[in-house]
Amino acid sequence: MVKFIKIGPVVFLLVAIVCAVGYQVTGTGIFLTLAITFGTTAYHFIMRWLVAFIYNFFMDNHADYRKPWYQVGQWEMKLYEKLQVKRWKNHMPTYNPSLFDPRKRTWDQIAQATCQAELGHETIAVLSFVPIAAEIWFGEYPVFLLTSIAAAGVDLMFAVIQRYNRQRIVNYLRNKSD
Repeated sequence: MVKFIKIGPVVFLLVAIVCAVGYQVTGTGIFLTLAITFGTTAYHFIMRWLVAFIYNFFMDNHADYRKPWYQVGQWEMKLYEKLQVKRWKNHMPTYNPSLFDPRKRTWDQIAQATCQAELGHETIAVLSFVPIAAEIWFGEYPVFLLTSIAAAGVDLMFAVIQRYNRQRIVNYLRNKSD
């Protein structure tokens, strides 16, 4: 997973360049669509690196999970139950599983790490819509819109997982201290 995240952007960017050249040479629309798709995908990966770097630099997985932004209400947990988050969350990849491993971290540290991970995924979801601005130069609005919606949707799934897990951790810590 880590290897793919490091190599992926380079591969996507190279494929985007090849497709852009293909479009310039042939004028075939599929090359433009592929160039936009692969270029946008490269953007999403590079942007994720930058967001992760910035949050790691400033937060270093230290956050007060008691602050209002991180609180999960009962209605939200009911929504997560309807979405069956517990059922699918363990099938999603984790970039750095050691941050969430209770054999290596305390539950308090894990709860803090979920805060940073949530913020990162929420920020990425918002930044996923930046490529839509490139429609001005390239046209193909539907391609930019669809890739942005797909990318934001995936990151919001990860934010949901962090919120769901954190609430369970907070409940555990609360019950443990009683």
